[in-house]
Amino acid sequence: MKVMVVAGGTGGHIYPAIAIMNKIKEEEKDVEFLYVGTTDRMEKDIIPKLGIPFEGIEMSGLNRKRFFSNFSVMYKFFSAIRRSKKIIKEFQPDIVVGAGGYITAPVLYAAHKAGVPTLIHEQNSIPGLSNKFISSFSNCICVSLPNSLNLFPKEKVVYTGNPRSEEILGAKPLSREEIGFDKDKKLVIVVMGSLGSVTMTEKIKELIPSFNNKDYQVLIITGKNYYDEYKEIPTSDNVKVVPFMDNLINLMKDADLMVSRAGASTIAEITAIGLPTILVPSPYVTNNHQYKNAKELEDHGACVIVTEEDFSSKTIIQEVERLLDDEKLYKEMSEHSRELGIDDSATRIYQEIKKLVG
Repeated sequence: MKVMVVAGGTGGHIYPAIAIMNKIKEEEKDVEFLYVGTTDRMEKDIIPKLGIPFEGIEMSGLNRKRFFSNFSVMYKFFSAIRRSKKIIKEFQPDIVVGAGGYITAPVLYAAHKAGVPTLIHEQNSIPGLSNKFISSFSNCICVSLPNSLNLFPKEKVVYTGNPRSEEILGAKPLSREEIGFDKDKKLVIVVMGSLGSVTMTEKIKELIPSFNNKDYQVLIITGKNYYDEYKEIPTSDNVKVVPFMDNLINLMKDADLMVSRAGASTIAEITAIGLPTILVPSPYVTNNHQYKNAKELEDHGACVIVTEEDFSSKTIIQEVERLLDDEKLYKEMSEHSRELGIDDSATRIYQEIKKLVG
């Protein structure tokens, strides 16, 4: 089987794509991959390091505030279609799988025009512009959350969950001791996305001193873009600050609590293992989809939502300690979270791929 995978921009698109590839590798003895992404985002570094052939295509997203700047975006879009057609002709894929990001639109459109079966995976409760556009040309649309079923053509859409949920279930746990923490003290992970957040950086810098010398431990993951801004903040032995963790899902299996954005992959991971979480949805994403992701969990008693506006040292410390200290509430939240998890999501997506490939 020859599979072209397309995803780009953020870890929320890239890591589900990798999870799908890992599942296909498990099931298919003879599979060949080609990953297509953008030339200037995370995937250009992550994918080659995994030993997966990579093709970069220059592409940008639409600018909703500056209309006239979109003329250059449209030029890149049509150039990307031409480049995609050439790559498809050379690679001859049996199927093209898109996992989100604006790069998916020109590549899957080109695949459709070339008569190659296509499948897209939508991670969020509200589809992004690329998946909205390309859904008309796709053979199958896999969604992570049940509310998304009504937002795509009924004859094409399948509820599979997010493939990251199956990946975290199969991941080997990384103990807190292995990163220098005490095995007998509770561990809280604070992370605001794979790249970090410009709006949250100042808030988290103010929060860190409030964690010093607590009877629990805290790992702050700043995101690669903002790590330098944290270097001068003094921390006690119970607090560690790092820019990024490739094996975060492994450590999550030994954590007690997370404070996180409400990206789709995070939702899939925490519900798969029933990890109680304080979700801080990004208000800057399309259609406010992170809040809607989080609201599905909150309505089920599976998380606590703290808006970015309400995020403060006092609020977060209060919520962290309330959840860590109240065993009954903590257990109920863990159980409710696990009830929303899907433990075979990557398998479900693989089965849809097999149907299309034949």
